[in-house]
Amino acid sequence: MTIWFREHLFALKSAFTHLRAGTGNFIFNVLVVAIALALPIAGLTLIENIRPVSSQLSIEPEISIFLTTDTVRENATALSIPIKRLLKESNISGKLSFTPKEKALAAMQDASSLAEVLSTLGGNPLPDAYVLSLSNNDAAKLDKLVEQLQALPDVEVVQVDSAWVKRLAALVQILQIGLLFMATTLGVVVIVVVFNATRLQVISHQAEISVTRLLGATNSFIHRPYYYTGALLGLLAGSLALAAIAASLQPLNQAIAEFAKLYASEFRLVPLGLIPSLLLLGVSMLLGLAGAYLSVRRQLARAN
Repeated sequence: MTIWFREHLFALKSAFTHLRAGTGNFIFNVLVVAIALALPIAGLTLIENIRPVSSQLSIEPEISIFLTTDTVRENATALSIPIKRLLKESNISGKLSFTPKEKALAAMQDASSLAEVLSTLGGNPLPDAYVLSLSNNDAAKLDKLVEQLQALPDVEVVQVDSAWVKRLAALVQILQIGLLFMATTLGVVVIVVVFNATRLQVISHQAEISVTRLLGATNSFIHRPYYYTGALLGLLAGSLALAAIAASLQPLNQAIAEFAKLYASEFRLVPLGLIPSLLLLGVSMLLGLAGAYLSVRRQLARAN
């Protein structure tokens, strides 16, 4: 075990020696790899911030049925019977609740800044309404049910309130697939960059490698410093990409805060947590190691 540690410690020292000899090229390669890694990290940060918002929203269909303003209360309450009949005929289960216009007006006065405007109208401009919470996501059945509800007497407007939530969930899923494709593509780019950087290193140290072989060094002993160099390149590039994305969130949040105020909402982008960040650093290090591994084995095999 002691010999194993000594060999790896020597390889790590050799890797730093190689880096000091070509610091400029190494820094340039770190910047190139960091730019390639920054794109998927930025996409992942965006998705991780959107995911909690979309998961907190109900994706169950909810239908609001607004009656005409001149509908008498007796006819409004009696409308629950044909609505329940349509649900039964459509084989759709759901919960029906009636909201009288007085209750809707009181809620609007308490929850908004329109109380003074509403008080100047001299009456209640809001209609009675039903809210139908469904547990069926069959789009064809829902469309047919909406048409049937719209045809009922005294019904003014029928609105499906959660369609936008489904669109948001579908958009998040599309973003996840696009992020996976982009990450895979840029992962290949990272491997190619490290491959070429390592190849140039091996070529520049060809004489040193030949002497080391004459002294009886094994292939693993020769390869190991370049593996450490590739892994270190990936680790530094991943760290730089994470830091750049975290720093860019501050000006973005200032713009987002102004936009969110227009909708009386608060939303902030936060950096990735500790565990996702460590996982990304591990992936970037493995990508650098993979590029170095492929390059060293190919280049030294040709030299043999």
